[in-house]
Amino acid sequence: MNAMAGVSVIKTAAETGLAQAFIEARSRLPGGEAVDAQRAAAFDLFAKAGLPHRRVEEWKYTDLRALMREAKPLAAAPDAAAKARAKTAGAMLGDVESRRLVFVDGAFVPELSDTAALEPGLTIKSLAAALAEEDPALSAHLGKLAPAGDVAVALNTALMGDGAVVAVAPGATIERPLHLIFVASENPAATFVRSLAVVQEGARAMLVETHEGPPGSDYQVNAALELFVGDNAHVDHVKIIGEGTQALHVSTLAAAIGARARFNTFTFTTGGAVVRNQLFLNFDGEDTVAGIRGATLVKGKEHADTTLVATHIARGCQSREVFKTVLDGEAHGVFQGRIIVKPGAQKTDAKMMTQALLLSERAEADNKPELEIFADDVQCGHGATAGALDEELKFYLMARGIPAAQAEALLIQAFLGEAVEGIEHAGLREALMEAVAAWLKARGS
Repeated sequence: MNAMAGVSVIKTAAETGLAQAFIEARSRLPGGEAVDAQRAAAFDLFAKAGLPHRRVEEWKYTDLRALMREAKPLAAAPDAAAKARAKTAGAMLGDVESRRLVFVDGAFVPELSDTAALEPGLTIKSLAAALAEEDPALSAHLGKLAPAGDVAVALNTALMGDGAVVAVAPGATIERPLHLIFVASENPAATFVRSLAVVQEGARAMLVETHEGPPGSDYQVNAALELFVGDNAHVDHVKIIGEGTQALHVSTLAAAIGARARFNTFTFTTGGAVVRNQLFLNFDGEDTVAGIRGATLVKGKEHADTTLVATHIARGCQSREVFKTVLDGEAHGVFQGRIIVKPGAQKTDAKMMTQALLLSERAEADNKPELEIFADDVQCGHGATAGALDEELKFYLMARGIPAAQAEALLIQAFLGEAVEGIEHAGLREALMEAVAAWLKARGS
């Protein structure tokens, strides 16, 4: 077996553990021969490259080989206690009405999910079921958007167990957000979840992912979503990462966006010992408009990395990238953003801004925006800032009777508001701003 041949070059304890996990689990992972071959090829990539480290440019600031000391065992099927605790998961959305799809320790839990009376044009399956059935629609899309050479995605492909498979028919409008809830139990285990969403021509849908778990467990998550956005479709995607304080979380969004589409994605990070959120977005069709935003709040010794590659392939597309980070304590925030404009993508209009707000002298922010332009009729730009709170503005508020802590909180909320306000769903905007207020309150307590 080719995958076996690569094991000899794996050196660290985590790499060895991942190799052993694949060897032991391979025979019982879902899917037929074609999927098994896909898994083997992905694992072979990992076996040859090993975990990404600081000498790999895209992982310069998040040395996963150093940060991932060991590989946790693959999560077992959730027990009754874990399912009971998951009943209240996804609470950060507050009163936002949504269709819940719940996964506990990486496994779909039908009894906690809302899969009855689906809207016309909406189809939902679990990935494990779709793989077991060898669904031809799945084989036409699964793995087609995964970026070549990315080791984190390769590991996800090799070990993917379950996830959501969502299809929206041409012209359908799904009124309620589809809420994919991924919950880790108290077991220190690893989960590899893979989801697929295909929103066809002229359809409209909103996908919300939440990832959460208990604060005391050092579990590991590798999650990936492949998203196909058809011509003239309107898709909103929101990812909320509120993992436990000891968790390691690596997640990837890979999206292909068609012509004249409207696409928005927002990433909100408030928890996790080590978080790496990757976005690989391809503008395949002309005249698409996209809003790509994120807000990150980290404290203590937390590490949060957002890495974005937005590739403009077709002409006339517009993208706006706005990412805000707030850091306290000894937290480390990373933003790497690259806009690539291919030779045929004339009339591209792309602007990127990343800003970091440091609340402590020990916090660290690394911002690395980049442009690669191979067309001559474009409007592109980027900017990056990092600094402390504006003391003059804080004094202005305090001079009007606002206590220092409240004045600081108001300024932080205003700083993050520019990114959060890009979310079109009013209820979700409010819920996330309430989460910001809760984070600030916990910080001050």
